[in-house]
Amino acid sequence: MGKNKGGKRLGKRQMADALQGFFSASPNETFSLKQVFRALKLTTHPAKMLAIDVMEEMCWDDYLSKVSDTEYRLNTKGQIQEGTFIRKANGKNSFLPDDGGKPIFVSERNSMFALNGDRVKVTMMARRQNHIKEAMVTEILSHKMNQAVGKLKVEKDFAFLITEGNIFVHDILIPKKKLKGGKDGEKAVVRITQWPSKESKNIVGEVIDVLGREGDNNVEMHAILAQYGLPYKYPKAVEDAAKKIDPGITPEEIGRREDFRDVFTCTIDPKDAKDFDDALSIRLIGKNLYEVGVHIADVSHYVKENSIIDKEAQKRATSVYLVDRTIPMLPEHLCNFICSLRPDEEKLCYSVIFKMDTDANVKSWHLAHTVIRSDRRFCYEEVQQILEQNGVKDGTGQPAPAATKAHPYQGDYAAELITLDALAKKLREARFKNGAVKFDREELHFDVDEEGKPISCYFKKSKDANKLIEEFMLLANRTVAEMIGKVKKASPQQSTSKKAKTFVYRIHDQPDPQKLESLRQVVAPFGYKLKTGGTRSAISRSLNALMDEAAGSREQKLIETVALRAMMKAKYSTHNIGHYGLAFDYYTHFTSPIRRYPDTMVHRLLTRYQDGGRSANQEHYEELCDHSSDMEQTAQQAERDSIKYKMVEFMADKIGNHYDGHISGIQSYGIYVEIDENHCEGLVSMHDLKGDYYEFDEAHYQLIGRRHHTKYQLGDPIRIQVARANIEKRQLDFILSEE
Repeated sequence: MGKNKGGKRLGKRQMADALQGFFSASPNETFSLKQVFRALKLTTHPAKMLAIDVMEEMCWDDYLSKVSDTEYRLNTKGQIQEGTFIRKANGKNSFLPDDGGKPIFVSERNSMFALNGDRVKVTMMARRQNHIKEAMVTEILSHKMNQAVGKLKVEKDFAFLITEGNIFVHDILIPKKKLKGGKDGEKAVVRITQWPSKESKNIVGEVIDVLGREGDNNVEMHAILAQYGLPYKYPKAVEDAAKKIDPGITPEEIGRREDFRDVFTCTIDPKDAKDFDDALSIRLIGKNLYEVGVHIADVSHYVKENSIIDKEAQKRATSVYLVDRTIPMLPEHLCNFICSLRPDEEKLCYSVIFKMDTDANVKSWHLAHTVIRSDRRFCYEEVQQILEQNGVKDGTGQPAPAATKAHPYQGDYAAELITLDALAKKLREARFKNGAVKFDREELHFDVDEEGKPISCYFKKSKDANKLIEEFMLLANRTVAEMIGKVKKASPQQSTSKKAKTFVYRIHDQPDPQKLESLRQVVAPFGYKLKTGGTRSAISRSLNALMDEAAGSREQKLIETVALRAMMKAKYSTHNIGHYGLAFDYYTHFTSPIRRYPDTMVHRLLTRYQDGGRSANQEHYEELCDHSSDMEQTAQQAERDSIKYKMVEFMADKIGNHYDGHISGIQSYGIYVEIDENHCEGLVSMHDLKGDYYEFDEAHYQLIGRRHHTKYQLGDPIRIQVARANIEKRQLDFILSEE
């Protein structure tokens, strides 16, 4: 060991830390040995030799570059990166590079007090022997959040906001005069006015809204929204602007549109929906030839670009669906009244009109601004009942038996619904034949009372009525994307092909090859096979075959979970790469402009190009796509948190009860168990797995006992007892049942 001038002994690790801090502070400068020794106050010969040895190792590790025999500098190629900081409550923070690389560990002492989601610049640290790759934050480029939600702790001379989770390193200090009337124990939203620095680790803020007492349903839902920076109130100026919009449709406007008011048209939505943004029409126009219209609310007719309503919708980017409420993207007057395709009301639409034969082959189609009048508002359950009453078997492509005078079709407009269902099944069959991935996801639902308290909890499975709507929406989305994205190839006389105009696509990349290989290794011991190479359609067909084979087996949950983790996340972009999951080369979102801003963007671009307009600014639209993708992810996180909260609330009076369940997640700190009866999920902590020391086998999704070799694997059946329900932390704790 060497000593510096102060006499402090420096070990190899301490020397490496000191050198890394020194070089990362001046990434573009070259330093001689004398400058390094002087800066680090290394005066003894052993200390200088240790520094040289460590710098040589750093050169081998490509952390430093050796300019000459006595000069060194930081190797900036790949060593300095920008990306996102992910803070963890257990101190295992990480850095996600912008280039999509793997997460890199950041210790707390090298975090510069960065907060979860912050954009940061980091310098890669030299790897030590048997040590993981590590990064050091050198600059915080921007903070993701400028507000926080939590519980006020009000003392005599000062106040704090105590936050849950991993967002902040310390509680937020609030001057007493900035409490806005907030009292001890109340939940509040706080704007941050001072960030941590070298001079002070404190985060200082001011209360901008007092939500109320903990445990109140409205307070908790608003707290979840505020936690993610999502709005829980609508600006009055925007609502006032919406109320001034004239809902009337003039004869001149009708004259500019295709008229579908006399064609059978209906909407099919969840029973509690109010914003009906899509409708279907159908009529027979020839022998074995149908005209099917997919009619979408013409939001862009009412919401003009850069208006106050448009700017608010653009900022929100999506409606947010919590367990007991919807936070709409558009003001209620627009989304539930003017734009909503309510029955027996004339409505303006943007429509894709298909001519299809009885095998659902599209013979021709066109895009048009239309006016419609919905004949009937159906909910999914009604349509499903009509289909089943008329002999339509769920999941088959077989039409119902023909009606006779003795046995007419049962239900309003049953013949039209049965025909639409038969066509949808043909479309679905063709889609899977073409290589679409078959993931029938179940959705968790709660029935709540008037105060928002959950009274039942269950999974809702997609049935034929849901799939009927889904297939026609997919067809419309794919068709308009192809209209813009597909361009004619260059003829022999032309030097270059025509370039597609700027458009908003919904893209989905191919599965991660390493995760697919991991899935193959996981399923092999159960006797299943999976192709991980070859064409896109070959892989997806192999995945579908695997799902079908595993259906009903003990390992089904394991296989579904690992397969889903191999899938990439879909997002919005002007750069089209196709949609892997749907097996579409071109795909967009056109069918829900009331609740998704990208659909409004698509409507505007389509209208622009139909009117002969030039290609839009791609850079501008790519920024909007990135924002919409980010907001979609944020809204989904808030939705998941509301589900967690309702789960804990639902189980709060069931402490001590025993339930059968299955292992739904495996982590180094314990196992997650989903109760079979009500689908609520809780954690059995590693500390509560008695009788052995368990090691985490991440590759095979299992915990293995070191002495007795007991295994806990994803998907395994298990019996648990409810131990704790912490509503504040939205956390359910289970222990293994002794029954």
